[in-house]
Amino acid sequence: MSTVNVALVGIGNCASSLVQGVEYYRDTDYPECAGFAVRQVAFTAAFDVTPEKIGKDLSEAVWAAPNNAAAFARVPYAGVPVEEGILGEDFGDLAGARGGRTPEQVAGVLRATGTHVVVSYLPVGHQRATELYAEAALLAGCAFVNCMPAVLARAPEWAGRFERAGLPLVGDDLKSQFGSTLVHRALVDALTAAGVRLRSTYQLNAGGNMDFQAMQDPARMAGKKATKAQGMAAGRMPDGGQVHVGAEHVPFLRDRKVAYIRIDGEAFGGTPLEIELRMSVEDSPSAAGNTLDAVRHARRAMLEGRGGVLNLGLMKA
Repeated sequence: MSTVNVALVGIGNCASSLVQGVEYYRDTDYPECAGFAVRQVAFTAAFDVTPEKIGKDLSEAVWAAPNNAAAFARVPYAGVPVEEGILGEDFGDLAGARGGRTPEQVAGVLRATGTHVVVSYLPVGHQRATELYAEAALLAGCAFVNCMPAVLARAPEWAGRFERAGLPLVGDDLKSQFGSTLVHRALVDALTAAGVRLRSTYQLNAGGNMDFQAMQDPARMAGKKATKAQGMAAGRMPDGGQVHVGAEHVPFLRDRKVAYIRIDGEAFGGTPLEIELRMSVEDSPSAAGNTLDAVRHARRAMLEGRGGVLNLGLMKA
């Protein structure tokens, strides 16, 4: 039986939810995607720079601190040790982080484990590290799924390199199965289709996981703001329309994300229209389903010889 062999970069909450999800749906009738059932997805390699995770089996590392994702499935021993990863200069804020691997060394692990697709779950703001792992994927002949808001699929240079190599590239920044970006975009689309002229919109998010902690750094938040704004209201706001995205780290929320959405516009005759909405969701599990689809689409594209950026509708940008 053909498999989708997946390497995970960054064994945080999102990786935990994906690994759990594959076990949760392994022997169910969860829909096939791109010709692959969930049971055909296999984890073959894992990389991290957190000392508490390096050397552990993947089944143990997904529960290691500072992970705080919801536990919804039992994860059996995987036989996949978490390897020391690439420590780019943008990991300098992680105290005690370990990682001296080069892209060539990571590529060696990917080849040795028969990996097909590399999934990047690096924290917000790690542009250089994302590029180094993408380089490793190219060297190893792997597809690359960029789940974080680093600029990769949107960069003509990287898109061109993957296309020339005949390898699929998916990204940038993952949508949730039913998250704040999807809801926000649906509201914006419905209003504009009805002839409402939008004036301004904002989305304020709060959460207690490491992603929200990283977003407290304005430089790291910049990339997230760009992909969020693109996903929320791209092409729908008139000239002069205002879009704002904010994020707050609230530790006791753990992996739960609370989003506040507001839209202001003009209805018929210039009369004001205002919408306010609050939604709450477990952040990491909500995104795992789209990653599961993305890796299966990437593997199908590899088998069909299709390289370059895959526009799957699963990403924010």
